[in-house]
Amino acid sequence: MIDQFTNYARVYDERNLPLAPIAENMHFLIRLILKNAPVRARVLCVGVGTGAEILSLSKSFPEWTFVGVDPSSGMLDVCRERLSTAGVLNRTELIHGYVHDVPLAENYDAALSILVAHFVKRQDRLNFYEAMCDRLSDNGTLINTEISYDLNSPKFQSMIKNWEAVQLLMGATPESLTNLSQVLREMLSVISPGETESLLIQCGISMPVRFFQAFMISGWYGIKKSRTDQKNTHQDAGEE
Repeated sequence: MIDQFTNYARVYDERNLPLAPIAENMHFLIRLILKNAPVRARVLCVGVGTGAEILSLSKSFPEWTFVGVDPSSGMLDVCRERLSTAGVLNRTELIHGYVHDVPLAENYDAALSILVAHFVKRQDRLNFYEAMCDRLSDNGTLINTEISYDLNSPKFQSMIKNWEAVQLLMGATPESLTNLSQVLREMLSVISPGETESLLIQCGISMPVRFFQAFMISGWYGIKKSRTDQKNTHQDAGEE
C-alpha cells in the first residue's frame, strides 16, 4: 500500500520537472568534479530524497557504491523504486534518518548534500557540515549545494524577482509569492555565500570552491584536509 508520504515524494519529482535544466547542469558539473575519485569510490548522499544524485553518478561510475540517508520514509520508498528500475539498488544502502545516523567508520571518498542545507536551522548548520566532513576520508571531497544569498544585500530586491519566476514554474500562486521573502528568512535557513564558505572552512574543508550558481542556488566543493594538515593549520594559527 502506498502511503501519503510516498505520494508526496512522487509529486515532489513532478513539481521539480520544470527545473530540470538547472538540475542537469548541476549534476553534470558534479560528475566532472568527482571524475578522479577512486575507481571503487564509496559515496555518501545526505538527504538523498528520490535518488537523483545516485542515478546521475552511477551511470558514469559503474563500480562506485553508495549510501543514501533521508529522514522521509516516503522519499526512500520512491528512491528505492527508482534505483531498482535503474539496476543500481544492489550497490546502494539506504538509511532512514539523518547524517548523524550514518556510522562514522566508513571513511567515504565523497559526501554530497544536494539542496538540503537550507532546511537545516542556522544554529545547527555548522554541526551539519561537520557531520559530513567527519565521515569523509582524509582528502575526500565534500560537495554541497543549497539556496544561499545575502538577504540583506541591496541586490536582493532584484534577485527575488528572478526567484519568483522560479517558484511560478514550480506551481506557486501569486498570493503565495507575497510571502516569499518571509519564507526565505524564517521557514528556510538561507545564509549568505560568505557565511557558508566560512562554515565549510571551519569543518576542515580546504579552500571551498563555488562551482555553481543558478539565481539563489549555489554549490561548493572542497577537499577535506588530512588530520596532519589540520593540526599544522591550528599550530600556525596559534603562532600568529
